This record gives sequence, C-alpha cells and structure tokens, in this order.
Amino acid sequence: MRLLVDADACPVKDEIYRVAGRYGLQTLVVANRWINIPQSPLIERVVVPEGPDVADDWIAEQAVAFDIVITNDVPLAVRCLDKSAAVLRPNGEEIDERSVGMVSAMRDLMHDLRETGTVNTYNPSFGKADRSRFLSALDTLIVRLRRKAALSKVIPSCS
Repeated sequence: MRLLVDADACPVKDEIYRVAGRYGLQTLVVANRWINIPQSPLIERVVVPEGPDVADDWIAEQAVAFDIVITNDVPLAVRCLDKSAAVLRPNGEEIDERSVGMVSAMRDLMHDLRETGTVNTYNPSFGKADRSRFLSALDTLIVRLRRKAALSKVIPSCS
C-alpha cells in the first residue's frame, strides 16, 4: 500500500506526511514542479515534465490495487479506480465505484453552467474542519484497505 499524491494544488500535504509516518507508508508526491517535502525514507518527490495531465498520467500508470490516490481531479480518479486503487479527495470525500458516476456528472454539470455563465463558482476556504475530516477519512481508509489486503491473502479468490 502506497499513497500517491496529486500534489500541485493539494492543501493537505502536511497531514498526509503525518499519517504516512504513523503507518509506515511509502508516499509519492507527484508534481510538475519541485515541491518541498520532509526528509524521510518513506516520502519521495516525483517531478514530471511540464504539460497538461503529465502528473495525472504518471499517477494513473503507477497506481495499483490497495494504493490510495489523493486528488481532486475526477478524470484521474476514474482512471485510478479502473486499476483498483482507492481515491480520496482532500476534503475527505472518498470517490469509489458507487459515487464516481455522481461525482463525474456534477463535475460536468458545473463545467457546463460555468461555460454558459449561469453560475460563478468559487472555492471556499479550506479550514481546520476540512483538515480534520480528511485525516479521519484517510485513517479509516488505510485501516479498511489493510484489512481487505490481509483477507485477500488469507482467502484466495476463486478464478
């Protein structure tokens, strides 16, 4: 299990580093620019070339089952779910097979409404409650995936 972070606009990097250290998880911080990371053998900076979706492409190619991808990017989330990775947004919302359709539809609707000028959206400020919700969701997700991974080793799947 690893954490793959779509880091360019991620507001919870410090929280991710803290949780990764507590659980001993390898963390890959992916961006198209140099980002400061803590000195830790568990945390690796991955700088990809500039360009649209280059970081997303790298993350999607690397993601495997039981990895956790932290991103707000819905198309990236869909690609990672296709590879059986878990996806968590910085606000603590998990995107999974049940919610991805609604999340994608909402994204498309808001895009269309912004294009027509019907709605002007803004990103609300990111505060303590958001950080707390993210930490709780990440903790819960790690525990759930560890149990699932352990069970998959004990109970082999029937093919």
